Amino acid sequence: MTETASRPRRLLDLANPTRFIALADAVVPWLAAAAAICLAFGLYLGFAAPEDYQQGITVRIMYIHVPFAWIAMMCYSLMAISALGTLVWRHPLADVSLKAAAPIGAVFTALALVTGSIWGKPMWGTWWVWDARLTSVFVLFLMYLGIIALTRALDDPARSARAAAIITLVGFINIPIIKFSVEWWNTLHQPASVFRLDGPTIHPSLLWPLLIVAVGFTVLFFVLHLMAMRTEIMRRRVMVMRYIAARRADRKSS
Repeated sequence: MTETASRPRRLLDLANPTRFIALADAVVPWLAAAAAICLAFGLYLGFAAPEDYQQGITVRIMYIHVPFAWIAMMCYSLMAISALGTLVWRHPLADVSLKAAAPIGAVFTALALVTGSIWGKPMWGTWWVWDARLTSVFVLFLMYLGIIALTRALDDPARSARAAAIITLVGFINIPIIKFSVEWWNTLHQPASVFRLDGPTIHPSLLWPLLIVAVGFTVLFFVLHLMAMRTEIMRRRVMVMRYIAARRADRKSS
């Protein structure tokens, strides 16, 4: 078998829950170690970096607030891909991925809102303003909570997976709104300063710690996601075993 022909086979193998659990068990410790190193090194560089000439020491909250916001959007994008996997490709682990990611995304979004409020107080003189960026991120948080509630409200796994996938895809329209809200509307939130066509506007002494911390939190997210997927697979196996045991008990009693 050629290398090209073997690639789809490898991807198909990962659809097997048992093989996926084995892969997760193998890579999670290494990813966790990489996340810890990146976070420790990045935060060290961040606190050693000079203060911002306008914001002073308060700029240091950027090193956690910005990664939290990035991951909040990235997580929902991953859920949208998983939703397509459920509805279009019928991938057996797609719904597991979506359901496992939702609580993690909700936590990161909540942290982004809280740290943003803490940062906004000395900069804007208020904890909260209903501008486009903050409001759209708050809507994202509510969408996470709604998807979590939906996946737990329906007992039928197939109906729950389909409903969650549809709602997730519909809600994905909010992601570009969050991204471009500072360009489409007049907001207090500062515009993009890292991913720009004309290059970052942040000084390298502040930019590099931010990128390293962002990589660390991103790797941490995937560690948590893999662990949550593994737990969800185990939970579903236990449910199936209980159902089979109950059916056998009913047959014996009858």
